[in-house]
Amino acid sequence: MESAKLDFLTAKARQLRDDAIEMIGRFGVGHIGGVMSVMDALTVLYYDKAKVDPKNPNWQERDRIIMSKGHAGPAMYVVLGDLGFYPREWEKTLNQNGTHLPSHCDRLKTPGIDMTAGSLGQGLSVAVGMAEAARLDGNPATIYCIIGDGESQEGQVWEASMYAGSHHLDNLIVMLDYNKMQLDGKVADICDIASPAEKWKSFGFDVQDIDGNDIEQIADAIDNAKARKGFAHMIVLNTIKGKGASFAEAASNCHSMSISEEMWRKETGRLDK
Repeated sequence: MESAKLDFLTAKARQLRDDAIEMIGRFGVGHIGGVMSVMDALTVLYYDKAKVDPKNPNWQERDRIIMSKGHAGPAMYVVLGDLGFYPREWEKTLNQNGTHLPSHCDRLKTPGIDMTAGSLGQGLSVAVGMAEAARLDGNPATIYCIIGDGESQEGQVWEASMYAGSHHLDNLIVMLDYNKMQLDGKVADICDIASPAEKWKSFGFDVQDIDGNDIEQIADAIDNAKARKGFAHMIVLNTIKGKGASFAEAASNCHSMSISEEMWRKETGRLDK
């Protein structure tokens, strides 16, 4: 990756993290951990790899980006707002009555959201359906789906994986946010999905296992996936929950936490907004 592009994406990821910290902080509580861990992947997708059009959110040949772990909705919102999918003023209404930005993604409320989420484990099935439909229609869209590691304890994830692998959906790129923590503690202590790369390989996926907070590795992995035909794709993103928010990284579990005004202002350096 050229240094100028890397510098831009790195700075953009930092800005988006600060935007998300402020947005959640103004509301006072939210799923900060999983929002922070996926921000590098979303930055690479939306600002470098994916085909989307803020002026035409329903463009038929757009790439679809499914946030199956819907509690990371604020990560999507700051990206979509920054790109101009909706007015930035909406961000002050996060999770409030009448908002266009609910705590979990809702395609009927927010331009640019491709699937309504909430109940975990469903997004990959939707993405598989979209990938199959695109292939049947001759639509060149790539379908991206971000799933969680705790979410992957749901059996529906594996049913969808079995179908995608068996039917060689090479227009499907799945990203596993492998931050190893979930609501009630460590994934390994609750229902371990150890060696996820090997699991998805056994389902017939082309698998890459990378540092999910490294922008260059994410970009290279997406390029590699697009170049490898005949397989559905899994990119295991080894991430840090709360990445880029020092108070979240230091917490024993930052899946969802309260954020005071002092915390978010200190973290972002936005002292006079």
